[in-house]
Amino acid sequence: MIQEMAMPMPTELVLHQQSRRLDIAFDDGARFSIPFELMRVCSPSAEVQGHGPGQEVLQTGKRHVNIVAVEPVGHYAVQPTFDDGHNSGIFTWTYLYQLGSQQAALWAQYEARLQAAGVTRDTPMPPKPGSACASH
Repeated sequence: MIQEMAMPMPTELVLHQQSRRLDIAFDDGARFSIPFELMRVCSPSAEVQGHGPGQEVLQTGKRHVNIVAVEPVGHYAVQPTFDDGHNSGIFTWTYLYQLGSQQAALWAQYEARLQAAGVTRDTPMPPKPGSACASH
């Protein structure tokens, strides 16, 4: 019988509106301070990740995004609501641990994608197809 490794569970989760960071501590002793911007641009939602490889949507203009609410999802995740209206990402404890422990690499990947697309972190997102702004 194969035994699965137990995923560390959070012992503390604090939102800091002023610094726009999520502080999270786990029962294995790990502690992370994750910027809301990183959570938003790496949201596990289909809106950001797409429905398959190569369908990711590069998120821009999220430097000052805030989290206005967080709802628990069972005993395994939270679902934040960002002040830009995004609320479809379900952040499992495993995913938050990954975001926290791999921040430097994730930022580097994000910055490389921005550069390749010829945009910056502060470039506004283009209007969504079908929105009122897209028809002008």
